[in-house]
Amino acid sequence: MIIYNVTLSVDREVHEMWLAWMRHTHLPAVMATGHFLDARICRVLSEGDSGTTYAVQYTCPNMGEYDAYVANHADRLRAETEKYYGGKVIAFRTLLEVVHTA
Repeated sequence: MIIYNVTLSVDREVHEMWLAWMRHTHLPAVMATGHFLDARICRVLSEGDSGTTYAVQYTCPNMGEYDAYVANHADRLRAETEKYYGGKVIAFRTLLEVVHTA
């Protein structure tokens, strides 16, 4: 199992609008690609000076599905975020492999 984690620092000025857009537009678009099993938006509890931080996590069954997402969809979906929010949302991406669950 692979978790694609996107940590985002969201400027307070666009926070509410961004969160609604994530819930109703972006997350459904990512899930519609068919490469992920589920997704969650988590708010990081330690606040930054300029905004709120989130970890958005997408679970996929294997690296092949993740690679297909990157090859066919990631650039387009990332460009939409940039188009709407520019420098008001800064993203850092990590890839996690689940090695054990209890």
